[in-house]
Amino acid sequence: MLVDIKALKKRIAMIFNVKDSLPGFEHIKTVELIKIDDFFMKLKSKEENDLTSFTLLNPFLIREYEFEIPPYYKELLEINENSNILILNIMIVQKPIENSTVNFIAPLIFNVDNKTMTQLLLDNAKYPHFGILEKISKYIKKD
Repeated sequence: MLVDIKALKKRIAMIFNVKDSLPGFEHIKTVELIKIDDFFMKLKSKEENDLTSFTLLNPFLIREYEFEIPPYYKELLEINENSNILILNIMIVQKPIENSTVNFIAPLIFNVDNKTMTQLLLDNAKYPHFGILEKISKYIKKD
């Protein structure tokens, strides 16, 4: 079952074990996920003396976003039909916000029940409509 960020408490922070290394950040084994609001969360390394952090976006609030989690990752995170999972994407924040970019091809998957997470690299051939540096302005409706 997909967890809705809106349903999470206003100020939530959870610690997750990284089950498969994050590309480029293989040294990170434990992270803290902190809710900012319904759109954004912050992911921070819990490794000693490591200041690595990422801004994450709830993709479901800005676009249609659906993909299949491969069996390997389901097994790795112990995901089943009753699991509470959270899907978030890494965002590179720019000023103005319209210049920010989102990585939709490599979502972060969190099993909220057992506090494990990993990053999944989706197959470009299967998901050609997901990019690595998509401008958020593409999804912001202007009135």
